[in-house]
Amino acid sequence: MKILVTGTAGFIGHALAKKLLERGDEVIGIDNINDYYDVNLKYARLADTGISTDAIEYNKLVISTTYPKYTFVKLALEDKENLNALIADKSIDAVCNLAAQAGVRYSLENPDAYIQSNVVGFINILEACRNNGIKNLCYASSSSVYGLNKSQPFQTSNHTDHPVSLYAATKKSNEMMAHAYSHLYGIQTTGLRFFTVYGPWGRPDMAPMLFTSAIVEGRPIKVFNFGDMSRDFTYIDDIVSGVINVIDKPAQPNPDWNPYEPNPNSSSAPFRLYNIGNNEPVSLMEFIGTIESALGKEAEKIMLPMQDGDVQSTYANIDDLINHFDYHPNTKLENGISKFIEWYKIFYV
Repeated sequence: MKILVTGTAGFIGHALAKKLLERGDEVIGIDNINDYYDVNLKYARLADTGISTDAIEYNKLVISTTYPKYTFVKLALEDKENLNALIADKSIDAVCNLAAQAGVRYSLENPDAYIQSNVVGFINILEACRNNGIKNLCYASSSSVYGLNKSQPFQTSNHTDHPVSLYAATKKSNEMMAHAYSHLYGIQTTGLRFFTVYGPWGRPDMAPMLFTSAIVEGRPIKVFNFGDMSRDFTYIDDIVSGVINVIDKPAQPNPDWNPYEPNPNSSSAPFRLYNIGNNEPVSLMEFIGTIESALGKEAEKIMLPMQDGDVQSTYANIDDLINHFDYHPNTKLENGISKFIEWYKIFYV
């Protein structure tokens, strides 16, 4: 298949592109390489896939020296004209949209970035698919959409109408926009609600990297809600295997969907929503302890109250992903953290 993957300088996009290329797919990668976090890490991910960082210019195609079937272009999803021209020129079979302005807390500081990237950018992806006859689209949603919902494990049959951050609201809007295009134009859209992804090449603004760098450098770590938090931490390889399953088997209409009792996770249109997580939440203190054990060093902890826009716990019900795709995440936390620490020491220390 020829697959457009957006966000290939990002954490999940980089890992997905590599896995698709290794199995023989042709990949066109897009990323705007913004400075939300250290661009050196983004360029290093691209270099890891054979993209010469010296050759990167805006809207210029760069062919990988490692993977002949990989072409990268620096491009913003908000750039509708160039995005549509790129897609029109490439005879693409499927699109996986992972590019987004990420981060719950940053959405409190810079809301406009989220509207431009996550809303304007996503409608441009939908329009490019419609205009170029692309029927297979999967995209990143987020566990953040569950918002004030306290019923756990989170199920995609739950309604998600009470977000607690603008980031979550933009991801909810993506799901609604996708359904409209599935209904109107028959585009097969699948939204994946990611649950706290971690592993090598991870984002520096997320807990694994923040905790690890602080412990290694002898700085205290901030522990929010006084440690009374849990997350459905999911290892990057398990996430990527699930995403590939979805790309290979695009959404179909649900023949049992009832418009009088509408289930929000499917439709009479070719539209689906799935949780993609580990199905096994871990307490924050256990997670910190696992990092401490892998590093052989105890963290100095500053206990703080809950931050605005955050939630106490996340827990993914992944029954639908198991039933529809035989998806089984199998990386134990201690093994995943060990691989992450091994990479961290090579890359940073």
